[in-house]
Amino acid sequence: MSDLARLLKESWTLVEDRQDKLAGYFYARLFLSHPKLRDMFPVHMDVQRSRLLAAVVRAVQTLEDPDQFDAYLRGLGRDHRKFGVVKEHFDAVGAALVGALREFAGENWCWEYEQAWQDAYTVIAGKMQAAAETDTNPPFWRAKVVRHERVGQDIAVFTVRPEAPISYRPGQYVSVESGHRPRLWRPYSIANAPREDHTLDFHVRAVNSGWVSGALVRKLAVGDELRLAAPMGMMALDRRSARDIVCVAGGTGLAPIRALVDELIRYNRTRWVHVFVGARTRDDLYLLDDLRLLASRYPWLSVIPACSDDPEFGGETGLVDEVVARYGPWAEHDFFVSGSPNMVRSTIRTLTELRVPSTRIRYDAFGDL
Repeated sequence: MSDLARLLKESWTLVEDRQDKLAGYFYARLFLSHPKLRDMFPVHMDVQRSRLLAAVVRAVQTLEDPDQFDAYLRGLGRDHRKFGVVKEHFDAVGAALVGALREFAGENWCWEYEQAWQDAYTVIAGKMQAAAETDTNPPFWRAKVVRHERVGQDIAVFTVRPEAPISYRPGQYVSVESGHRPRLWRPYSIANAPREDHTLDFHVRAVNSGWVSGALVRKLAVGDELRLAAPMGMMALDRRSARDIVCVAGGTGLAPIRALVDELIRYNRTRWVHVFVGARTRDDLYLLDDLRLLASRYPWLSVIPACSDDPEFGGETGLVDEVVARYGPWAEHDFFVSGSPNMVRSTIRTLTELRVPSTRIRYDAFGDL
């Protein structure tokens, strides 16, 4: 571990157990010093409060992995163009971040920690700005809803047509803003490989207190307009790999997995693909018939559904990572994992116990893992 990474990790442990209060202080300091920045954020800051801080912290914690570090920051830089971010905004965020860390670390803070965070943030801001400046795409795309279907009590599958084609890799996600919830952007995975008509599918579950998800499931209608930001994410297939594939999806984590299967249908002939889909009850296993139809058409594809809380379900029972552990061996496979933070965390832990190398596990963290 480099000295810089060591100092960053050491200093973060001083404030880690007070992240929520740290985030509140960070935003208060930011808006006090630059009041006009407040208009770039949603009226309700309950969820947003941790997002910007979490993004910066995640970037810092990937310093020791140059490929992941660069890819994450390039995506973040392109994504933040939707806010109209300029260099002065980066400077303001950096000053507020270091000031908040200094305040909450108290007497344990030292000049080495301060310099480490300033140096790290300078690199982060520089890479994000460079990616934004060289991106030839628009800051965001307007897209019209052309189909909207409720496939469960709290789940909707809908299709949008962007005003211009969006270049992306199957497995990636975009931030979405709805006119029903202005200035609230949330990440959602694209659920299909690129099509000739450039339409995109999304799977959304309305979660408790979910401002955006609730609107997308219950209020969104055909003809409505959404805004989509730049594609991000690391869950893309490596076509050079000859290893068989295991996809593990929890709930609407099926969306990027469905996109990967969509891509594999177009070229795969040699790699076995096992898709494990987990949900609480049979009613939550949406699009299961669609997956089974694909499995009947392509001999290399198998679909294993599982329910964790449905005694009458005729298939596998238990949490999806527990079901994966009953099969295998998996040490020589490529893994793609998608779902809630708890589900992804649990699955990664199980795969580690099964001796699957971490370099063969791909996932995108929408929450704290």
